[in-house]
Amino acid sequence: MAWCAAARTFHLPAIDVGALRTRAPQTVAVGCVTFYGANLRRPSSSSRSSPPIFASLSISTDATAGIKEAIQTEKAPAALGPYSQAIKANNMLFMSGVLGLIPETGKFVSDNVEDQTEQVLKNMGEILKASGASYSSVVKTTIMLADLKDFKKVNEIYAKYFPSPAPARSTYQVAALPMDAKIEIECIAAL
Repeated sequence: MAWCAAARTFHLPAIDVGALRTRAPQTVAVGCVTFYGANLRRPSSSSRSSPPIFASLSISTDATAGIKEAIQTEKAPAALGPYSQAIKANNMLFMSGVLGLIPETGKFVSDNVEDQTEQVLKNMGEILKASGASYSSVVKTTIMLADLKDFKKVNEIYAKYFPSPAPARSTYQVAALPMDAKIEIECIAAL
């Protein structure tokens, strides 16, 4: 059962607003309060075993909460479609899949997976740098390979870029990649 704050009065403890003044400008957002398993009528003698009430309320003091920012750098290949190289949102970076293209020419560095992997990781580094992050900020990567037999070759190159602890990772062989690439990598980083 959900109740909007206008429908019912709640007594909340006082908040020291002075303690919240660490950032400017400030916004305070209070939405609806959700009650789980609540019977808001007075309990009758026959309903003594009602479940406890659980309420949830959130307050944000960050004016930029929920805003996303596109990251764009000319030091990495431009997006091949209607998407961003990366998006910053809520202290996280979500990077689109990166190919082994040379940024200046838009062409692959070569046709082999080793060279493409090296170029992909260099391109990722430029996008990370443009966002204020680094390889050590990366918490999750997804690698898409045209041929899973290249897994060992890719691992040897990949290991040079990510310090310990290495990010969580998934690796898949896919039916095809854009422009017949041998490898594509996307990532999520903490900012």
